[in-house]
Amino acid sequence: MIPQYASALLISDLHLTPSMPLTAQRFFDFCEKEGPKVQAVFILGDLFEYWVGDDAAAHSPFQQEVRHALANLSAKVKTYYVHGNRDFLLGPDFLKKTGMTLLPERSHAEIAGSIYTLCHGDSLCTADVGYQVFRQWVRKSWVQKLFLRLPLNWRRAIANQLRSNSQAQYQNSSQNTANPKMDVSLDACAAILGTESSGRLIHGHTHLPAHHNEHFREQHWQRWVLSDWDIDHPESVKPKASALMIDSQGVQYLDLIQN
Repeated sequence: MIPQYASALLISDLHLTPSMPLTAQRFFDFCEKEGPKVQAVFILGDLFEYWVGDDAAAHSPFQQEVRHALANLSAKVKTYYVHGNRDFLLGPDFLKKTGMTLLPERSHAEIAGSIYTLCHGDSLCTADVGYQVFRQWVRKSWVQKLFLRLPLNWRRAIANQLRSNSQAQYQNSSQNTANPKMDVSLDACAAILGTESSGRLIHGHTHLPAHHNEHFREQHWQRWVLSDWDIDHPESVKPKASALMIDSQGVQYLDLIQN
């Protein structure tokens, strides 16, 4: 059954962490102000900078604060979650305590009378072959079970190392805006849409927010990319935080910096 709503807000790539308090506060405000004004909120992955297991949340006051904000939001409006590449280990215990509903990597929702295909977006970056191999391995259930059995400090150390490697790769790639690894590929978009009639794809991950009209061979579709959030580094990044609003008025980006 495809969920149906008259209005929704979609966000992704907040990368919440205690070291980014302004971004976190904007998310808490979002949960109190903008979120409850629609019928559904969809979080399309990478809500956290990293997630090393639900048991870690019990030792983190910050993650407890985020959990509390999500629980309050879920009590007012239906809230959905899709795993990202940073928080794919976010599990049933945290989801239950927040009241969020987990959606599979490729999901569908009918919003304001139109059907949209939703995903995080990392699976669409097929030009980055090395990452796709890594992604395939870490999404295996037995690999995740082994990782979650490691001591918590080991898991955090591994996550921090992977995060450092990812940030270095992103900075190197961002110097070349034409680098295909920075974006999704058209054939991957066509494949995830398949022969479905929606022709509307929404994802995050790439940190390249925009609305695209695209085609690949015989397929045509529209694609909306969600923005990442960062209000804490104005010296290097223009403050950014936005959501995609879908209602009877259409589809539009909602600037959460100005509002």
